[in-house]
Amino acid sequence: FPPNHPEIPEAYREIGQPILIGGSMGTHSYVLCGTQKAMEVSFGSTCHGAGRQLSRSQSIKQLDSREVLKDLATKGISIRIAQKGLAAEEAPESYKDVSAVVDTCQEAGISKTVAKLRPIAVIK
Repeated sequence: FPPNHPEIPEAYREIGQPILIGGSMGTHSYVLCGTQKAMEVSFGSTCHGAGRQLSRSQSIKQLDSREVLKDLATKGISIRIAQKGLAAEEAPESYKDVSAVVDTCQEAGISKTVAKLRPIAVIK
């Protein structure tokens, strides 16, 4: 919802509804807020994430979980994972560029970027 929408809790009413956009295990996440234009052109909707560019099975075939974990560690990202194979499935390379998706939504006027968050830990 855009700023001043009556269904937004009072704490957020001035800025618009907060929207959390999760990145992948190794990419940024974002906090966005709703806009009036989104109400007019997209039923009050914006992106909810980047979306996959590789299917889960493609990721498992093409990526090495050990390499994914090593790469995340070199970026200072702590990871705890139940199954090592899950790292390949959820690797940053498996997803589209979340920053480009968020930028496109902002340029289209259907959401506004409030904050860009850097990952420090991942639990899968």
